Amino acid sequence: MQSKAQSPEEYMNSLPEDRKLAMEKLRNTVLQNLPKGFKETIGYGMLCYVVPHSTYPNGYHCDPKLPLGFLSIASQKNFIAVYHMGIYSDKNLLDWFVSEYPKHMKTKLDMGKSCIRFKKVDQMPYELLAELFRKMTVEDWISKYEAALSQHSKQR
Repeated sequence: MQSKAQSPEEYMNSLPEDRKLAMEKLRNTVLQNLPKGFKETIGYGMLCYVVPHSTYPNGYHCDPKLPLGFLSIASQKNFIAVYHMGIYSDKNLLDWFVSEYPKHMKTKLDMGKSCIRFKKVDQMPYELLAELFRKMTVEDWISKYEAALSQHSKQR
């Protein structure tokens, strides 16, 4: 369910009524807790939070015209998704999140490599997500990203 919205406001206005409240609360949680330096944009039909070219001119290695992505949130067909590259790239952060999740939720964690899925949109652990969003700064993310790129080049 990829949106064709061209701005965050257009994305939010295009959401179905049954998703608006949860997505507004999630977006506000991101905006209030993500460390300074990330910029809200639209990418891949989702709300994205990126490291702008003004901070990291190299951009995303697969397409340097794109800023370096970090976090996305989206209303998908059957769930709301949080895509967090910090969880994907930092085992300690992943382990922390997995161990904290049951303290906030009774439902089983539904997660892929970087994707956390919430099927019951009226039951999202906003406080836990806020804490997750605060845990990695722009500088932390750039360091992790460059270390992963360096490791990948050595394996070639």
